[in-house]
Amino acid sequence: MSSSTAIPWKELREQARHATTTSYAPYSHVTVGACAITVDGRIVVGANVENASYGLTLCAECSLVSDLTRLGGGRLRAVSIVAGDGQPIAPCGRCRQVLFEHGGNELLIDAGDGVDPTSLGELLPGAFGPEDLGLRSN
Repeated sequence: MSSSTAIPWKELREQARHATTTSYAPYSHVTVGACAITVDGRIVVGANVENASYGLTLCAECSLVSDLTRLGGGRLRAVSIVAGDGQPIAPCGRCRQVLFEHGGNELLIDAGDGVDPTSLGELLPGAFGPEDLGLRSN
């Protein structure tokens, strides 16, 4: 994997910010967007989708992984997740696990302008993944 300076963080943030405008958040009014780049350079995007039962709400990262799968799968390299105010936010615990499945410890998480990205391995040490089930990750 090349250095994080080669990652188009500005573009990822802009597309994640735009994704917040497509969120479905009639209950909490908290909009979240996510945008990632794959190791082969494709861009995938997601937005949160709430549900009246709350527990069935999909985070933007889950939507992003669905987009990744829809576009043929692959491995995530870097992701920017932003709230409706446009500021980067960290993924919740569930989403850390979802992202781990498709990006592993090396996945870089946007921490904002002037701040070094954080690796998913730092946010989710000792993660359980496909290898723990005798499978190779995608």
